[in-house]
Amino acid sequence: MKVVILDGVCENPGDLSWKGFEKFGEVTVYDRTPDNKEKIIERIADNAAVIVNKVAITREIIEACPSIEYIGVLATGYNIVDTAAAAEKGIPVCNIPTYGTAAVAQHVFALLLEVCQHVGHHNKVVKEGKWTVSEDFCFWDYPLTELGGKTIGIIGFGRIGQKVAEISKAFNMNVLAYDKQVPLTDVDAEFVTLAELYERADIISLHCPLFDDTRELINKSSIEYMRDGVVIINTSRGGLINEKDLKCALDSGKVSYAAVDVVSNEPIRADNPLLSCENCIITPHIAWAPKESRQRLMDVAIANLQCFLDGEPINVVNFN
Repeated sequence: MKVVILDGVCENPGDLSWKGFEKFGEVTVYDRTPDNKEKIIERIADNAAVIVNKVAITREIIEACPSIEYIGVLATGYNIVDTAAAAEKGIPVCNIPTYGTAAVAQHVFALLLEVCQHVGHHNKVVKEGKWTVSEDFCFWDYPLTELGGKTIGIIGFGRIGQKVAEISKAFNMNVLAYDKQVPLTDVDAEFVTLAELYERADIISLHCPLFDDTRELINKSSIEYMRDGVVIINTSRGGLINEKDLKCALDSGKVSYAAVDVVSNEPIRADNPLLSCENCIITPHIAWAPKESRQRLMDVAIANLQCFLDGEPINVVNFN
């Protein structure tokens, strides 16, 4: 089987190995493929297995590439593939559902602890000499916040949401959860309506997929229901937030702080309204990216293709 990896550099910038795919046959790896239909078709050529991360595999591309037998997505989200078109051709689309749970939950608290402690800022001002000239033995110029006793509202209670809840409990926080389908879980959380979560949460953390009914879930109307001074964390998908509405809420103080790892258009555009907000932390879509997490992703991607070839495909998102 011939395998082509169309955009491998984010998964493997050089610290991992693609060797696991070589057991399937000839492997061609492109670090990046431009968003150009003709170039994508050219690179797929006669390859049977197409491995992608963010390159869009549209109906046109699927119909123009009859060699495709399998599409593997190097991510949990798979909206970059026209799954219906693939299904019509009998092509399974397989994703990686579980690799980043620990890494993303860890990043949620990296963001949240920065909001509470302003570690980066205080390191900076110490090195600028502000502590040196202080009259007191300690110095801070941002309010510091303790998480114990605060209420976190988790929207989307899948694997990552549940892991965030577990860590929250370790900080002695109260946990509210909302999910359209309440999962069977041993995690200690109070399931509430979305409106109740908005009204009661000091901190809101987003962990739901981006679909039509979740797009811009955080907007002017939903923010009005929230507590004054709420903190919003987003490590899921940028499209869950109306960024102009969030900026207005940050500027007014209705939202005291936001911390996001994802934005509506990536890489972030120079005119993104959140860039001008001092009370907004933005990291460049790195929650998923620790080496350990990416190695798990690689291992599952290889296992997905092996199971397909064995006639027992797993993690298929476009067939019942």
